[in-house]
Amino acid sequence: MRQISPTDFRIAHRGTSREINRQIVLNLVRTNQPISRAELARLMGVRRGVISRLVQDLLDTGQIFEGAKGDSQGGRKPQHLFIETRRRCAVAIDISASRTLLQVTDPLGHPLQEIEEFQTTEDAGELLQHLAQRIVALLAHPGVGECQGIGVVVAGLVDTERGRLLRAPTLGWQDVDLRAPLEAATGHAVVVENSTKACALAQLWEVRDTPLPEGPLVFVNASDGVGVGIALDGQLVRGARNGAGEFGHVPIDIDGPVCACGSRGCWEAYASVRATVARYLGTSLSWPACSKPALTVPTIVERARAGEARACQVLDETGEYLGRGLAMVIKAVQPSCIYMSGEITEGWELVEPGVRRVLRELALTPDDAEIEIAIVPLGDQPRLRGAAALVTSPAFAAPVVA
Repeated sequence: MRQISPTDFRIAHRGTSREINRQIVLNLVRTNQPISRAELARLMGVRRGVISRLVQDLLDTGQIFEGAKGDSQGGRKPQHLFIETRRRCAVAIDISASRTLLQVTDPLGHPLQEIEEFQTTEDAGELLQHLAQRIVALLAHPGVGECQGIGVVVAGLVDTERGRLLRAPTLGWQDVDLRAPLEAATGHAVVVENSTKACALAQLWEVRDTPLPEGPLVFVNASDGVGVGIALDGQLVRGARNGAGEFGHVPIDIDGPVCACGSRGCWEAYASVRATVARYLGTSLSWPACSKPALTVPTIVERARAGEARACQVLDETGEYLGRGLAMVIKAVQPSCIYMSGEITEGWELVEPGVRRVLRELALTPDDAEIEIAIVPLGDQPRLRGAAALVTSPAFAAPVVA
């Protein structure tokens, strides 16, 4: 049940029901294409005439198009409908401490060009200038449609309304305007979001064979840092100051090592890539911002798979630390499934036993202890997909009424 706000509401008008039904048709085409008008009418339980009018609206606005005709069991062959992806595109940018990725996608988030990778620089202005130059060049390529906007995701605390990165400990950036320089240099609207929240958004909008589990959607990214993105009722949970989900900076040991944020014993200081590498090498947790570690987690995983005891022990410890934080997330949010990605998951078969041991120790119920943890491969580029979804998903969103 959702309460109607006495100050922030939208009055229904004569076209409201048609607007809602049009968005339903658009999303049914998105998730079932190729699909005919007859199949749409069957799925919605309405007359063909109603569907024909709604489809015509979407054809007129260029959001869908008619493709090849399908097979017929008798009578006229059905005309298949598709989402129009040829006229528009989106730009996706993923900024992390170790690298920055750039890609142009279609309105469904499918890549139109290869990913470009850059070294993230300590000078944010220098990086933004270089990104703007590459964006202008990429959008000038033949066959690239009109740009709907630029989605930027970054690991840190973000003010989405102003397009500013407020604080990113692993980057060493503070109060950086990401929106204005890119908009001025490219002429396109820019949306900025925390990278893990964007991953949750990508999961919301992914076309899948089975529906999402009921209840809150939780996405955990265990990479340079540890972030949590939460979605509820089809919307990201941002909080009053955009900091909802910052579980990575909740202490799990008040006497623990100093985290990049300045606090002691944060979950991130135990379960991140940096923490895992530091524990393996027996060194300090910190290293320069916007730099790559001397050793990577995939290398540690490779050594563990080869039987190196030290590597196996460190990955198991990381699993236990992950489990402590996940137990906290489960108790706070109560999801039925947790989606997880990041370099730490590269050797999940070596990390998961430690996770499960701690969950069984700390969970309030057996179901919590055995919660499904679905690994999203890094190769699927969840952060880039989330950056694209920032731009493309509003076109498919439900109209706000009341």
